[in-house]
Amino acid sequence: MQSTELRPLAIVTGASSGIGHQLARLAATHGYDVAVAADEPLADTLASLRALGAQADGVEVDLATREGVDALLALTAGRPVEALFANAGHGLGHGVLQQDFEQIRHLIDTNITGTVDLVQRVARGMCERGRGRILVTGSIAGFQPGSFQAVYNGTKAFIDSFVVALRNELQGTGVSVTCLQPGVTDTRFFARAGMLDTPVGRQDDKADPAEVARIGFDAMMKGEAEVVAGWKNKLQVALSHVTPNETLAEQHRKLAEPDGKGPA
Repeated sequence: MQSTELRPLAIVTGASSGIGHQLARLAATHGYDVAVAADEPLADTLASLRALGAQADGVEVDLATREGVDALLALTAGRPVEALFANAGHGLGHGVLQQDFEQIRHLIDTNITGTVDLVQRVARGMCERGRGRILVTGSIAGFQPGSFQAVYNGTKAFIDSFVVALRNELQGTGVSVTCLQPGVTDTRFFARAGMLDTPVGRQDDKADPAEVARIGFDAMMKGEAEVVAGWKNKLQVALSHVTPNETLAEQHRKLAEPDGKGPA
């Protein structure tokens, strides 16, 4: 990525749709050039970003792999990354014993391995320069034992914890790290996770991804540690701290267990 202007550069992953797409638009609106990645086509996202005045490049890759992360970082052509929005991730519904292990492995490698790889490599450059902002998309799912979404919730528990620990490690470096923790959001997440046959997948009051992205973007710009998007989600997180895990798991089951009332 080459530029004749001294605009800061942001990386956004999972930018083809949903929260990631909206984060990329916010970055462009706030004066960033943008390098985006996703495992789906990015033509619409790139057109949208360029219409906002940003220089935008993208790559369709699998960020569960080292090669995918390499290809994304190659887009920067050595330009310093001023902001990283590590948003890529996906879900996997149904019971653990019914899931294909290769899909489980890919979920873990996307949500955890690829995210940690990208964050570590970008954060090192930021620390060397003494400045930078990182926003990682976690989830309130990380606070709940996720029956019928067990591996996904486990990956988000890792991310929620990892981000706060990394933030503490980077004290005094000039690099801020923020964790965005959304709840149920109106994205392609549930269709891709095979969860349209569940109550939560059919829920009709999902959060607007544009609003969730704005909450996360504002928190990152303020240098906040964590932000739960939405007051209902804040209440749910508060209750999770005082509710027994077995009760939380049963509550999650009622939302995420397939019930045969929708498309599989």
